[in-house]
Amino acid sequence: MARITVLGGGFAAVAAVGALRRADPGHEVTLVAPRDRFLFAPSLIWLPTGLRDAAAITRPLEPFVHRHGAAFVQATVTGLEDGGRTVLTDGGIVENDALVIATGGRFLQALPGSEHALTLCAGTDSAGAMGDRLADLEGGTIAFGFSANPKEPQAVRGGPMFELLFGIDTHLRRQRRRRDFRLVFFSPAARPGARLGEKAVDRLLARMERHGVETHLGHKLLRFDERQVVTEGGAIPAEMILFMPGMTGPAWAADAGLPLSEGGFIQADAHCAVPGWDNVWVAGDAGSYPGPGWMPKQAHMAELQARTAARNAADALAGGAADARFRTELVCIIDSLDRGALVYRTEKRQLMLPPMRALHWAKRAFERRYLRRFG
Repeated sequence: MARITVLGGGFAAVAAVGALRRADPGHEVTLVAPRDRFLFAPSLIWLPTGLRDAAAITRPLEPFVHRHGAAFVQATVTGLEDGGRTVLTDGGIVENDALVIATGGRFLQALPGSEHALTLCAGTDSAGAMGDRLADLEGGTIAFGFSANPKEPQAVRGGPMFELLFGIDTHLRRQRRRRDFRLVFFSPAARPGARLGEKAVDRLLARMERHGVETHLGHKLLRFDERQVVTEGGAIPAEMILFMPGMTGPAWAADAGLPLSEGGFIQADAHCAVPGWDNVWVAGDAGSYPGPGWMPKQAHMAELQARTAARNAADALAGGAADARFRTELVCIIDSLDRGALVYRTEKRQLMLPPMRALHWAKRAFERRYLRRFG
């Protein structure tokens, strides 16, 4: 019986635990996570408008882990020793025969004045604060934007910002308050959302125009002030700034000696293995993987990578080839509170369906089905 440790508490980590148990029920699996609750992050877009609250999109993590015959350790990872065989945490050490790193990434905070912006995917507190601020505003400008990691341009999470923009637009119209607000979308990219495909970008920008959303694109971001976004192309006065920074890898990875990409992510090969580290694998937002530049940082892709890492870890421990590869696939429903537009992309195919009510309800149904596995 081998000891396999999974680090993280999000989609990649949960998928890895399930896949490891299916691959070989005899292994001793331990999940190490900093929090004892799982967050269904795609539903954060619904907190600012009141469609969801924090309790509705979080679930206890430990019961799920135990149902899969695994152990749960609530602790924060601080480093690795012995080539990955020893995990250092703020609660002690955890030893293993194989390691799957699924801790996720972190947001870059290099832009001066970042404290003046709210970040949706920072968690339920930040998303809830958006709703509180929105309710208090009687009018004015709301600025929505995102940026990438300049050293790793694909390390961006822009989709939720499109959803937040269209969702708040719908919410204000329902309240008959939309005419009191100016909505501005900003990005240093001239064509934000290019990972979704060029046709998708055209449709998103056209939709913004139809909804009266102004755009400020293609200008380098300089800083945030308390009530404005400052770029090389001018300033955007704003009563509220909603911003998604670019991403980088875990803070502890560099000190652990792991090979890192230029953008700060843990290097991985096509099998999710960390080069030069025996039986160490990475899945989800913590890693940098070979593949097309549009490879997404999203839950679906993280799960595909986690299942690949788990399978290869089990095969390696059994003396097998450990040659499974993940497929690169982008699946996203861009929700607007009452409708959803589907974007689907693989290396051979691209598809975008226009906003329709059925896709909004499909997104809600998927959330409900996914959270059911936690009891």
